[in-house]
Amino acid sequence: MDVYEAVTSRRAVRAFTDRPVSVDVLRRVLAAAAWAPSGSNLQPWHTFVVTGGPLRHLKKLATERVAAGDAWDEAQYEMYPSALKSPYRERRHDFAEQRYGSLGIARTDLEARQRAAIANWDAFGAPAALFCYVDSDMGRPQWSDLGMYLQTVMLLLRAEGLDSCPQMAWAKVHETVGQIVEPRRGLILFCGMSIGFADLTADAARFRRAPLEETTTFLGGS
Repeated sequence: MDVYEAVTSRRAVRAFTDRPVSVDVLRRVLAAAAWAPSGSNLQPWHTFVVTGGPLRHLKKLATERVAAGDAWDEAQYEMYPSALKSPYRERRHDFAEQRYGSLGIARTDLEARQRAAIANWDAFGAPAALFCYVDSDMGRPQWSDLGMYLQTVMLLLRAEGLDSCPQMAWAKVHETVGQIVEPRRGLILFCGMSIGFADLTADAARFRRAPLEETTTFLGGS
């Protein structure tokens, strides 16, 4: 699989089979992902990979907690600006419409939306999950390094025939995740990532991207 195919075939998969994922493959992916760029080579990511019994236990704890309506953990960072301006507000709205529309869930069906949302904390059925942390004293440039690292991980997973779904949703229950992975003091959970083989019988909707002209300006020669 070449790089272009990996990029264009990568998507946030929200339904996985229970086919096991080789830990050796995950080790190979993460060893290669270490070559992702980071400012001054700080490599600010701290990654935990969870499979098997520990992941099943985490899923149980998290889904039961969310289903019971427990309050979210104290936020360690702001996921989105409190007042999204245009065009970001419209893009987020369009994503929600496409996401729930693809599941046949009406905008007013809050119960069905809640059931769909709870699947986040079951890792969408995936047999492996990754949790990415960063030191609390790191700044915005180091957080951007996390994005480059995680994208590298996802593209390498595609090269191995695997799929993924990055999820900030796990940060809402970071204390529950911490019970399993036991991060050292001072680390912030940025996101989790579900990893496995996509369930091809489930909905495979892809979400629209803005046209190039809307996001990119070319200056200079042809």
